[in-house]
Amino acid sequence: MQELDPLLHNQLRLAIMALLAQNESVTFPYIVEKTGASRGNVSVQLTNLEEAGYIKIQKRFVGKKPQTSASITTSGMQAMQEYTEALKSYLDL
Repeated sequence: MQELDPLLHNQLRLAIMALLAQNESVTFPYIVEKTGASRGNVSVQLTNLEEAGYIKIQKRFVGKKPQTSASITTSGMQAMQEYTEALKSYLDL
């Protein structure tokens, strides 16, 4: 059996990565809405994923309002694929 990536083996981080794997880029409020997690918890988990190199955070202004968005990196997409394959190996026992 393959080992499960401990960074992705967390419900909120996995949910964030799944959202990012399906979309080119998503905004911070969208992640909060879709996961149902608090803004603070989402912020912490985004930082963890960014530090691992799995996602990229972009900050910009739309008009005069700041907007934070995130996108998955190539290594993040690879980590998700490896995690999925590892999970499948557990299910095929």
